[in-house]
Amino acid sequence: MRIDIITLFDGMCETVLNESILGRAQKKGVLDIFCHQLRDFAFDKHKRVDDSTYGGGKGMLLKAEPIALCFENICSQIGDKPHFIYMSPKGKILDQNRLKEMSTLENVCVLCGHYEGVDQRVIDEYVDEEISIGDYVLTGGELPALVFVDALSRLVNGVLSDDECFTQESHYNGLLEYPQYTKPQVWRGKEIPQVLYSGHHENIAKWRREQSVIKTAKNRPDLIEKANLTEKEKELANSIIIGKN
Repeated sequence: MRIDIITLFDGMCETVLNESILGRAQKKGVLDIFCHQLRDFAFDKHKRVDDSTYGGGKGMLLKAEPIALCFENICSQIGDKPHFIYMSPKGKILDQNRLKEMSTLENVCVLCGHYEGVDQRVIDEYVDEEISIGDYVLTGGELPALVFVDALSRLVNGVLSDDECFTQESHYNGLLEYPQYTKPQVWRGKEIPQVLYSGHHENIAKWRREQSVIKTAKNRPDLIEKANLTEKEKELANSIIIGKN
């Protein structure tokens, strides 16, 4: 997968993306991530990419033309139009299902907004979807873009060592992940659940599934309705939810 990021802070993005798992994935050739400095596509001597908004109001708006020129340059490099995403608090909330759908794309481009946002005309012309990482506002689109790229990249084949690294995690199957433990077996008088060192893999799997249901019912009861549960699991979840109320 190739991911292009249009940003005013390319150094900030590269610092994060070149580290850890994503950095190793790029070195292996599994991922190609490119950060594009929006000011490189400004057309005045001051490299200005923002201006005041029509109709009044405080704050500045990112201009359409530098974004368009940058995106068109990316398209020419690829030889195709990538799926273009604008990180915006006005977008749809990102979830694991949408990430799974996008993980099969070959090319994705992410636009980081700033100030009061982006001229609507460039959104209408080029952007395929607006995505938000939550119902709150940040000072810029770089952090949401990094969150999105990290969450998407780890689902790409070859980025993680094994699919189980993400298929057993929170949200992938509609439930939160079960509790996990490591050595020592007893820590400050607290012992891990005996089933986990029983060696009985079927019982361990059952325990983990049950704990996922319990954790989800306690922390995110809103997910229970959408989860694929057995009747017994539904009864367990509902008893916990009712007990909380």
